[in-house]
Amino acid sequence: MKTAISLPDAVFHAAERQARRAQKSRSQLYAEALAEYLDRHAPDEVTEAMNQVVDQLGDAPDPFVQAAAQSVLARVEW
Repeated sequence: MKTAISLPDAVFHAAERQARRAQKSRSQLYAEALAEYLDRHAPDEVTEAMNQVVDQLGDAPDPFVQAAAQSVLARVEW
């Protein structure tokens, strides 16, 4: 998808330098930067995905995890 955006001159020039250093096209650099920004600013989506996994696993405790936790707690000085 093509789009047009306006950037401050300093941001544009810094992005150009980074694209050259990384040997990427301007489009690739902007696409990766925007994808990273969206990943970092969408915590609700991450939480929702994790909640779905927990729901699928159910409430039954895992015997291995229980034993490991008990072992660790037994060695910790309270």
